[in-house]
Amino acid sequence: MLALEWLKNARAVMSKIEDSQLENIKKAATLMADSIEAGRWVHTFGCGHATIPIEEMYPRIGGFVGFHPMVELPLTFFTRITGEMGVHQFLFLERAEGYGDAIMKSYNFDKRDTMWIFSHTGINNVNIDVALKAKELGMKVIVFGSASESVGKKTRHSCGKTLFELADIVVDSCAPLTDASVPLKNHFDKVGPVSTLAFVTLVWMTVTTVAEILAERGVKLYIHPSHNVPGDTTAHERLDACLAAYKERVAGI
Repeated sequence: MLALEWLKNARAVMSKIEDSQLENIKKAATLMADSIEAGRWVHTFGCGHATIPIEEMYPRIGGFVGFHPMVELPLTFFTRITGEMGVHQFLFLERAEGYGDAIMKSYNFDKRDTMWIFSHTGINNVNIDVALKAKELGMKVIVFGSASESVGKKTRHSCGKTLFELADIVVDSCAPLTDASVPLKNHFDKVGPVSTLAFVTLVWMTVTTVAEILAERGVKLYIHPSHNVPGDTTAHERLDACLAAYKERVAGI
């Protein structure tokens, strides 16, 4: 049954993350905690399906203020597939060198900020533009992606480096480079990708580690509550406090 084969592959990726990436996750989380404790941001960026882990972070029940999603609509919304904002336009834009520079001009950054980028292969130009600009501005750059599987892949950027080569810290998603993981009878291409599951797994392993570090430092977290629990009479107050804290920080960007 192919469903069970996908499940086996997904579990294998998660186990490999647990076996090999805990130290790197702790290093990344420490930098993020430093930014949040300073009243600054962990900016999060990705393209295509690599925006899914960004949308998973905040606003999200169980997430907390300090993560700033940089979600660029033309690099995210291609669910019409063809026609306006279709897949062809998306593929062109993520490979268009200079587009990331234009995106970065829309925000104000601080050297105390951290830039957290998700990229499966680390070779496309818009992500590399963002990383280069972040480093130029003094930020630490953290990259999550299929780093070990992408060794030897040639960058598309004129700087000559991949995203993984530019990063201060790399956390390997442990997903196969093909992403899809299940062979299908009479077909060349596989089905059942696992990179999104890997990214979301890493998001919560990292964010919970950031929370642990900050709690141990005595930093108050503004945690996004569930407003669907019967009898919780203060959920809306806690939500308002979260949004007020977010507004206060976002005023700086």
